[in-house]
This record gives sequence, C-alpha cells and structure tokens, in this order.
Amino acid sequence: MTRRFINEFTDQESIDQIFLVTGKVLRPNRNGDLYLQMELRDKTGSLTARMWNATESLYQRFENGDYLQVEGKTQIFQGAMQLIAKRFTKVSKDDINEEDFAQLATISIDKLTRELADILRNISDPHLQNLAECYLMDNAFMEKFTSAPAGLKHHHAYPGGLLQHTLDMMKLARKIGDSYPFLNTDLLVMGTFLHDTGKPSEIEFEKEFTYTNEGQLLGHIYQGIFLLEEHIHQSEQLSGEPFPAELALRLKHMILSHHGEYEFGSPKLPMTPEAQALHCIDLLDSKLAAFDQLIREDLNAESEWTNYIPSLQRKLFKGLPPSDTP
Repeated sequence: MTRRFINEFTDQESIDQIFLVTGKVLRPNRNGDLYLQMELRDKTGSLTARMWNATESLYQRFENGDYLQVEGKTQIFQGAMQLIAKRFTKVSKDDINEEDFAQLATISIDKLTRELADILRNISDPHLQNLAECYLMDNAFMEKFTSAPAGLKHHHAYPGGLLQHTLDMMKLARKIGDSYPFLNTDLLVMGTFLHDTGKPSEIEFEKEFTYTNEGQLLGHIYQGIFLLEEHIHQSEQLSGEPFPAELALRLKHMILSHHGEYEFGSPKLPMTPEAQALHCIDLLDSKLAAFDQLIREDLNAESEWTNYIPSLQRKLFKGLPPSDTP
C-alpha cells in the first residue's frame, strides 16, 4: 500500500501508517478517565494523536523514539489536524524506511555542511579563521551541530534544522556586511555561526524532541559561551599566540545578546553594530521560516487565508487562486 504522509492527510480520513512517536503522556479527561496523547512524525511534519480509554499498561508498551503502526481517523480540531487512534503496534526500526522520516536528507546535510565550512574558511581575519577551524575540526561537536534541530516547535524543528538556519543566516550576514561598510563582516559571519552552537546540548533530539537537563538549567546561550571559551583556548594552541581579548569579548556579547530583548530571554541587549545585526538576521530568518511553514501546512486549502493562528494573533494571506483565464 502506498504510504500517505502527514501533509497529505484530510479530515475524517482512515489512517493505517507507521510513525515516529515522541512526547507521549497519559492524562485524565474531565471525567477522570485516562487518555494517551502522543506526537506522531514523518518527514513532512507532525500531528497530535489521542487514544481514549487508555491504561498505564498501554502507556508502557512503547518509548519516545519508537516507531508505531497506528490505526485511526483524522479530525480537524481548532484549525489543526489530529488523529484519534484506535490501536497501535510497535514496529522494529529494521522494518522502516528511514527516508520516510528524515526531513533533511543526508545528502543535503553533507552539502550544507560543506557550504558552511567554505564560508568559515573564507573569513580573512586570521584569529577568527583559526577559531572557525577549531570548531570544524571538532568532530563530536560538528556531528551534533549538523544533526540538531534549531528548536522544538517554532522554526526549523527537524534534524538538520540548526544547520539550515545557521547557514541561511551566514549567507545573509555576508550580504548585509557588503551593504553596510561600517560593519565588521568577518565578525558578523563568525558571530552568526556561533550564536546557536549551544543548541545541540540544550535539546535532546536522538529519540525525542525535548530539553536536556543542561538545557533546562543553563540554556543554549550560556552553553554557547562555554564552547567558545573552550575553542578559543584550542585556537591559541593551534596558532601559538593569544586570542585578542577584545575580539573574544565581542563574540561573547553577540552570543549573549542575540535574542535582542530581555523579554525574549536575552541576558544582554545588543550593544555593538554586529550584535544588533545578528539579532535582526536571526529574527528575520526564524520568522520567515515559520511563516513559510504555516502557509505550506495550512489545512484551510480552499481559502486564500490560513486559519487563525493564536500565537501570531492573525491569519496569513496565501494569495489569490490562479486565474482560469487562458
């Protein structure tokens, strides 16, 4: 039977497919009866599934990160697709096609990684170039960095999403540097690469998408600072000379201030042109990626507008239908 992916589901459709499961919880409803809630994923996205009249033994049959053959029926609830599950069976990883669940193919990750390395190696400042090389030579770091999502839900929330987000920002940083001569383009590009380097330690993404203990207690901003200090020390050993103190200070400030506002969890507000530019680039890329995803995945297929999006307090305009006129 041909597989149907999550982005193809329609309302009131019978489904019998294999999914990657995360975020399982056992909850009571208003009457005190238990139901099982879980997030089902494939390469096109995710949706929430609920199974009524669940039990503790049912909850214990699988773990987050397992693959389940799930039978049920789709239902649109508050503008979002969900699945009411009737039954499920745990499936061995050996019996699944991994390409059905990889949102960014391995070949794409390899290509994006090469692009990122090329940009870093074209930095002209020798101290920043040595620092970049220390990150690129850190195989353990690069393996996690190129595999991690950029977030859990809001943007680039898929394996490899952090790499995509960072590379797109670095390309934009170079263009902005060309347009504003007073900016230090090398510093802006390097700061853009560094801004989310703490994310692979903040987010657990191998079996399920959730925050690690370090992520909960420290967050990716401070973890990025720790990594920077470690790699600066390595760059000093590599070059045989001290890393400029002011340059290190500017890079740390860019990491600490890239969220831009205290209300967004930024420990510091941007106080240098490069730090302000980094915040704007990060905001632009994340917002545009989120808008693109919301428009593509909208279930209101016959309308020129998306459903109302509570988090944005608005609908998004998808455009007029193509004209029928020849």
